[in-house]
Amino acid sequence: MKLLISTGEVSGDLQGSLLIKALKNNAEKRKIELDIIALGGERMREAGAKLISNTSSIGAIGFLEALPYVLPTLNAQSKIDNYLSTSPPDAVVLIDYMGPNIRLGLKVKKKFPNIPIIYYIAPQEWAWRLGDSGTTDLISFTDKILAIFEEEANFYSNKGGNVKFVGHPMLDFYRNIPTREDSFKKLGLTSDKKLLLIIPASRKQEIKYILPTLLKVARLLQDKDPSITVLIPSGLKEFDEILNNSLNEYGVSGRIIFSNEVDNIKPFLFSAAHLALAKSGTINMELALNLVPQIVGYKVSKVTAFFARYILRFNVKYISPVNLLLNKMLISEFIQEDFKAEKIFNAASKILEDNATKEDIIHGYQRLKDKLGKPGVTDRASKDILDLLVK
Repeated sequence: MKLLISTGEVSGDLQGSLLIKALKNNAEKRKIELDIIALGGERMREAGAKLISNTSSIGAIGFLEALPYVLPTLNAQSKIDNYLSTSPPDAVVLIDYMGPNIRLGLKVKKKFPNIPIIYYIAPQEWAWRLGDSGTTDLISFTDKILAIFEEEANFYSNKGGNVKFVGHPMLDFYRNIPTREDSFKKLGLTSDKKLLLIIPASRKQEIKYILPTLLKVARLLQDKDPSITVLIPSGLKEFDEILNNSLNEYGVSGRIIFSNEVDNIKPFLFSAAHLALAKSGTINMELALNLVPQIVGYKVSKVTAFFARYILRFNVKYISPVNLLLNKMLISEFIQEDFKAEKIFNAASKILEDNATKEDIIHGYQRLKDKLGKPGVTDRASKDILDLLVK
């Protein structure tokens, strides 16, 4: 049986790899010979997929920001078109990666109406709007939606979709958290240090718009408290050298966790961290599930911000999935004009110095976990996919 999985960017590659491992495991139990072809990244390749095109570094938010990726995206689309023409799969799984996956889903449904299409980790349309009621036409081409949020399941179900709530996959990924003492030893830190994590980028544009401000904050915090050391996990190999040079440029004391060691080191980073300064995205859920206090920031170009606000009328109550799910500002968010080093520094200082503030965040995380379902998410999702594949 041939299964096509399509995703992009760093987070999609991670989720795709976890799903592929579960699919391979359950296919073997059912004695199904499963051939997985994918648009994705190195994690998916290592998990057992044959990559048609590497899309882990193709991704941007905004208009100007997306221009450098037009040709790589068109190239990836051309490769998938050729594959569909010569060797159509038995089923298609779409993971996140909204724009390209919506186009691919519509194309497959039009050309091969009998091929089942499953959307896993669908666009968060329950949380945002374009204009008065703008949404994608995802319902028109999906045979099943495997929702990771209850709000997502309710949203698509009310629109007539065939939806199942499977839970959030990060529940499977971080269940055994090492102790802070063991993590400090693993990371080569002494007990007199405080660890500040900076997680600025999974897209190249975020290096430009987010990293410099977070490094300024880190320098301010270290000037105030020299016991603070900084670790920055790199999202992609192409970021390794840029991050390392930036750390030195801003005079921040710390080091980079290079991309080839991030996956193995992550649990220790989370356990050891006293605070994380992070971009918005999947990483916010990872930090929350590992009980790491965090501050979230995001910035795009002024042109993109103008178009989003006044032309597309893009509207979202909160930018972090943590705050969205809790429907309250549990973790501080600094967006666009508010994304200033001084403001973030003041919020960070409060968390580091005030135990009550930190405890409020941790208690909020514990409430969040109750909304995310039960562990075994990728196993459940893989079984639903295989059921559609072989029926």
